[in-house]
Amino acid sequence: MSDISKIVLAYSGGLDTTAILKWLQETYQCEVVTFTADLGDGDDYSPVRQKALNSGASEVFIDDLREEFVKDFVFPMFRCNTIYEGEYLLGTSIARPLIAKRLIEISNETGADAIAHGATGKGNDQVRFELGAYALRPDIKVVSPWREWDLTSRESLMSFCEKHQIPVDRKHEGNKSPYSMDANLLHISYEGGILEDPNSEPEESMWLWSNSPESAPDAATYIELGYANGDVVAIDGKTMTPAEVLTYLNKVGGENGIGRVDIVENRYVGMKARGCYETPGGTILLKGHRAIESITLDRELAHLKDDLMPRYATLIYNGYWWSPERRAMQALIDNSQQHVNGVVRLKLYKGNVILVGRESVQDSLYDGNIVTFEDDAGAYDQKDAAGFIQLNALRLKVESKKGRKF
Repeated sequence: MSDISKIVLAYSGGLDTTAILKWLQETYQCEVVTFTADLGDGDDYSPVRQKALNSGASEVFIDDLREEFVKDFVFPMFRCNTIYEGEYLLGTSIARPLIAKRLIEISNETGADAIAHGATGKGNDQVRFELGAYALRPDIKVVSPWREWDLTSRESLMSFCEKHQIPVDRKHEGNKSPYSMDANLLHISYEGGILEDPNSEPEESMWLWSNSPESAPDAATYIELGYANGDVVAIDGKTMTPAEVLTYLNKVGGENGIGRVDIVENRYVGMKARGCYETPGGTILLKGHRAIESITLDRELAHLKDDLMPRYATLIYNGYWWSPERRAMQALIDNSQQHVNGVVRLKLYKGNVILVGRESVQDSLYDGNIVTFEDDAGAYDQKDAAGFIQLNALRLKVESKKGRKF
């Protein structure tokens, strides 16, 4: 007899998690509560509740988390100009701590003693879900069916569904995308299928959110991003909520062929994996944020943030959002943003995000009187540079006089 009496399952409504729901009931002889997160993937979740109840769920939670996702997770990440291994904007990674948080909240609300997820034993998501869960509730039990059950093939999974009278839409299954996909307001990802050969070019039909650069409009689109404390709060002068900002940028970015990447990344579990991502809004956010920081942020503070960013990105990628080191870094990052205010103008054209202007009336550190090539009226004494150079060259001179070779 299992010592688990109630499990909260992260439930998508798809075939795999519906099979997992039945498997949990059969294996652990317990109640199963389902939780579905609406993070802005555009799906219609109205059938999910009934499907979960028909499959034996004792209670169903379907939560619209779009605003919380962007406000409390995506925007804080972009304040650090975060990018993993030079290209990945962490669209899947940054969603997992929010899902883990809500799983634990529901487990507390319903008196559940365990949670379950549908992540496989080969990927990063199992790590992200479980590290987050343990950080927020150390005594929680975690059930990972893909690490426990013997349904290791599509055929065995189908047999299990047939045995338990789980409806399988054979027509839909036959027309199903060959890719494993994950979507939210920040991105959509593609893995598997022909992408498992890193030398195979993705089919154009794979991309769902963006035009190809070749088919994007021939006329550029101009947009103006308004910043307050490092976050976009308005577009073209119109105030927007965080989720509205990202929704709009995804639309206009996708139309202009922006945000496609194809990378081979290093998973935390040790293997290399090829993934393709569409992140149109995030690509625009990254360009715009670096632009507004360029005129409002002190040099050494900006460079400190650049030094921290790869480590911060790795923490998020590996599942350590709730760790003390990430929270400490976030405090520094957020403090750095108090003067990151102003407006950035961008041109979107055939896959490119082109900066055309940046302005901060109150907080700009750019002083045209100092930097001008014309008469600066004594704002900068060029003779001072001689002593500056001599002092900074001193250690190089000493080393050279000692005969040290380079």
